[in-house]
Amino acid sequence: MIQTIAFYLFASLVIASGALTIVARNPVHSVLWLILAFFNAAGLMLLVGAEFIAMLLVIVYVGAVAVLFLFVVMMLDIDFAELRAGFAQYLPFGMLLVIVLAAEMIFAVAAWNAGGVEFAQRLAPTPSEVPNIQALGTLIYTRYLYIFEGAGLVLLVALIGAIVLTHRKRGDVRVQNVTRQNMRRPEEAIRKVDAPVGQGVQL
Repeated sequence: MIQTIAFYLFASLVIASGALTIVARNPVHSVLWLILAFFNAAGLMLLVGAEFIAMLLVIVYVGAVAVLFLFVVMMLDIDFAELRAGFAQYLPFGMLLVIVLAAEMIFAVAAWNAGGVEFAQRLAPTPSEVPNIQALGTLIYTRYLYIFEGAGLVLLVALIGAIVLTHRKRGDVRVQNVTRQNMRRPEEAIRKVDAPVGQGVQL
């Protein structure tokens, strides 16, 4: 009974905070609602026995990703009123995407239930003596090893692309020459000037 109440509580809070993340006018409030959604999703993961995924949601998403979103939103000077001005223009295209995604979800659920096999028989329960982290690691590094390596390769390509885009050569930026700085002598870097009284120092 308590687990059922906790499930409906966490699920309703996830849906409500996710909706408020989208409709909130203040972007800082949107990030805070997103953090609340992550916390409640972690509670749902605890209810199904996936404590490792719950800790990942709290540590990685709340502690790193959401905080990074919050810093970026607070530091960038973005005119959100101008961004919302084109909301009505892109509303039909957005509704079309919503319909397509909803149809895909309905089709996936229908295909899942088309086999006539009970849901409990499709699960692969792990033995009680095997920890959740060990079972997840064994599954990732055996059955889904190539998919896991492919995801890592995609992230590596994205990382290299971000480095290449940010470290392009620009003519209006002064580049630091470390070798030239290390070869500089003290007499070249320091100049003693006996400035007269009442006059400034000539640079």
